[in-house]
Amino acid sequence: MSEVFYITTPIYYVNARPHLGHAYTTIAADVAARFARMQGKDTYFLTGTDEHGDKIVKAAAKEDKSPRTYVDAISAEFRKLWPELSITHDQFIRTTDPEHIRVVQYLLQKIYDAGDIYFSEYEGLYCYGCERFYTEKELVDGKCPDHLTEPEKIQEANYFFRMGRYQEWLVDYIHKNQDFIRPERYRNEILAFLREPLEDLCISRPVSRLQWGIPLPFDDRFVTYVWFDALTNYVSALGYPEGDKFTTYWPAAQHIVAKDIIKPHGIYWPTMLKAAGIPVYTHLNVHGYWNIAETKMSKSLGNVVDPLAMKNTYGSDTFRYFLMREMVFGLDASFSEEALVTRINADLANDIGNLFSRVIAMTHKYYGGKVPAPHGTKTASMDFGLKAGALQATETFEEQMPLMAFHKALMAVWAFIGQLNKYIDATAPWELQKNGQQAELDTVMYNLLEGLRIVTGLISPVMPETSVKMQQHLGLEDSQPVRLETLKQWGCLPSGHTLPKAIRLFPRIETKTDADTTPPPPPAPRGLKDAKPAIGIEDVGRMDLRVGHIIRAEAIKKSEKLLKLQVSLGEEIRQVVAGIAQDYSPESLIGLQVTLVANLKPAKLMGVRSEGMILAANGENGLCLASFDRPVQAGSIVK
Repeated sequence: MSEVFYITTPIYYVNARPHLGHAYTTIAADVAARFARMQGKDTYFLTGTDEHGDKIVKAAAKEDKSPRTYVDAISAEFRKLWPELSITHDQFIRTTDPEHIRVVQYLLQKIYDAGDIYFSEYEGLYCYGCERFYTEKELVDGKCPDHLTEPEKIQEANYFFRMGRYQEWLVDYIHKNQDFIRPERYRNEILAFLREPLEDLCISRPVSRLQWGIPLPFDDRFVTYVWFDALTNYVSALGYPEGDKFTTYWPAAQHIVAKDIIKPHGIYWPTMLKAAGIPVYTHLNVHGYWNIAETKMSKSLGNVVDPLAMKNTYGSDTFRYFLMREMVFGLDASFSEEALVTRINADLANDIGNLFSRVIAMTHKYYGGKVPAPHGTKTASMDFGLKAGALQATETFEEQMPLMAFHKALMAVWAFIGQLNKYIDATAPWELQKNGQQAELDTVMYNLLEGLRIVTGLISPVMPETSVKMQQHLGLEDSQPVRLETLKQWGCLPSGHTLPKAIRLFPRIETKTDADTTPPPPPAPRGLKDAKPAIGIEDVGRMDLRVGHIIRAEAIKKSEKLLKLQVSLGEEIRQVVAGIAQDYSPESLIGLQVTLVANLKPAKLMGVRSEGMILAANGENGLCLASFDRPVQAGSIVK
C-alpha cells in the first residue's frame, strides 16, 4: 500500500469574496498535494467554506438577502475560482452540508457526555468581527489586533468546553513532537500562549442573539460557536467516526493556515480532538501575511487583491509561481504588480522561457526536430557537471517541498536552469556543428533536452499548465503523471521522435521603464575635445552592436596590453583581441557583459585573429568597459 497524504486549507469564511490570502493558502495546499502525488502517495486534498455566525447574518442583511441565499452565492464564488487557479481539490465542504451538521452534533454530544462541556454565565470583551471573547492581555492599545476596533463588554449564559483541563497534555505533546507546529516560530508562539492558564472555551451563542448556526444537540436554545463548528470539518469531510476515508487519511492529516488563526488550530483543535478521543493531526503549517503597501491585507480593511483579476491579466501559472517564489513560508511578504512583472520577465521570460525556446529551436535547426541519441563514454567530457546538477536540484526539491519551503525548492530548480543556460554558452553547439563534431553535438543537445525534461517535471506542482506544454514539446506523454523517481534518473528522454516547433512560454511584459520616454538629449556642445566629423543616422545604422558575455579570457604572449577573449553572442562565440590587459586581469572578466561591434572586419593582432571589438571608455582611472545595469541575453542588439 502506498503512503498516504491528507492536506487541508482552512474553510474560508463567506462574509466577503475571495482575495489573495485565500488564493495563496489554497495554491500552497495544491502544490503540496501535487508534490505528494509525484511521490506516488495516496493523496486527499480538502477545502471549502465556513458559513455560520454573526458576520454572515450581517453581511446578508447588508445585501438584503437571507443568510442561506447569501452563503450559497459566496460559496459558489470560491468553488468557481479554484479551477481558474488550477486547484485540484478532492472535496469542497460547506458547513451547511447536512453530513457536516450531523458530525458536529455527534462530536458535541460525545464531549458533553464525557463531562467536558458545561453551562455557565460569562462576562467578557467580545469582538464581533472575530466572533470571540478577548482577554485584556490579547488586545493592542485596547483594540482587537485584527480589526483595530474596541471590543464590547457583554454578559450572557453559554456552554463552555473544559479546554483548560488539557493544557498540560498539550504542552507536553508539543515538546515531544518538535515539528507538530511549523515553522518553529509558531510552535514557540503557541507555547508562549500556554505559559498562562488556559481559559475554558465558550462554544455556543443563544438563539435569542443568533439563529444562523448548528443547534446544540443537548440544548436547542443555543447554536454552536463558529470555531467548534468550523474546525470539525477536517474530520466530518472524511465521514468521521466510521468512514473509510477517515480511517485511511486522518492519520496523515496536515493543515495549512495563515498565522491569524494559529490559536484556534494550535490550541482549540488539538484539545477538542483529545477530548473526543481522536488522534491529533500530524502537522500544522503556518504561513505569514501578504502585505499591501506595508499593511496586512485584510477584507475588513478593504486593501484586498482580486486573484481572478491577477490570473486573467498574467495567467494562472505565472500568478502561482510568483506567490510560491516570493513568500518565504512562515514570514510576511509584500505583494505588488511591479514585483510580479519583474518575476515574470526575469525568472520566466528570460530564464526558463528563453532556455526552452533556444534548445527546441536548435533541435530543429540541427536535427529537423528529432531528439538525437547521446554517445555515452565517447563524449563523457561534454557533461560539464550537468547530471550532478540535475540530481542535486531534484534532491533539494524533494527535501524542501514537504517542509512547505516552496521558495527554496524553486530556487534549486532555477539554479539548474541557470546551469543549463551556462552549459549552452560553454559547449557552443553552433561551433560543434560548424566544426563537424557530430558526436559531441549529439551528446550536448541530448543533455540539454534531458535537462529540460527534468525541469518540466520539477515545475509541475507549481506551474502545471506550463509543465504540460513543455512535456508536449519534448514529445512526452502528458497524460501520464510525473513521478519524482524518474526525475532522479538521467537518460529517460527517448531518442528519435520528432518534437513540435518551439513556442514562446512566457512573453515579456513591457513596462514603463522599457519604453523610451525620455526627451531627446540636447545637441553636443560645439568645440567638444577630440570631436570627430559629424555623421548621419545611416552611418550609425551600419554598426552592428551586440551584447556579448565573456566566457574565457587569457593573456597573449609577448604583449603587455592585449588579452584574447572568447565572447558568447548566444548562438555564436567570437574570438576578440582587446587592449585592456593593463586594466583588467583575465579572471576578472569571466561572466562580464560587454558591448561588441559585431560587424567589424576580422583582423590579426600579434598574430591572433580578432572578430570584433569591445567598447570601453578611457577615464582618469584607466579603461572602463561599456556594460549594462542588469542582465541581458547574449546576442541582443544594442540600439
